[in-house]
Amino acid sequence: MVDVPASLLDRAIYSYADVDRLVGLHTGTARRWLDGYTRSGRFYDPVLREEPTGHDVVTWGEMVEARLLAEFRSKQVTVQKLRPAIVRLREEFGAYPLAHARPFLDVEGRELVRAVQDEVGVDRSLQLVVVRNGQTMLAQATQRFNDSVQYEGGVVATLNPSGLAAPNVLMDPTRAFGQPAVRSVRTEALAEAFRAGTSREELADLYNLSAQQVDDAIRFELIASSERVA
Repeated sequence: MVDVPASLLDRAIYSYADVDRLVGLHTGTARRWLDGYTRSGRFYDPVLREEPTGHDVVTWGEMVEARLLAEFRSKQVTVQKLRPAIVRLREEFGAYPLAHARPFLDVEGRELVRAVQDEVGVDRSLQLVVVRNGQTMLAQATQRFNDSVQYEGGVVATLNPSGLAAPNVLMDPTRAFGQPAVRSVRTEALAEAFRAGTSREELADLYNLSAQQVDDAIRFELIASSERVA
């Protein structure tokens, strides 16, 4: 296994708009999650940062965490419910706790996460981790997430933003500027060429890709433009 430094998570390569599009959020959601927001004269702290930074740039670690948070929001778990759990995990594991393997795979991590969920009252059917007969069973929200990431050196090194819908599409902060790609060819570029009239077969030949890889790239861009969660 390649040792990936935790500093990889600090790589700042995205905008808030990138996060909204690639994670499938309504416009402005990433900014609220990462920099907080004001409503009716009251300021609400960010959920994925300790405090607002005022910067319009998003790190790889924050992108990964936003993806997992979106999985929970898609299951109707409120940010208010998740905030104290994330704060507690950050205290134990440091920055980007949701982008590390430790809270989900380590023995101590399993016990901590279970305890945190009991403390904050997250519904058991939507828990981060369910312990059953001495085995750890990942629940619905994190099952999709864990199926879509690869851990290296204890942190998320790659992310498949659409899962089984487009298995050849990966986000890798060390390639293609972290944008979704198939074999380092950005899905956005392939989809634009297809919309402009270039056939799948021509694209596959031009970029030395398989027809399935081209199809996955186009399918992902369709998904990215249609799926939205708050």
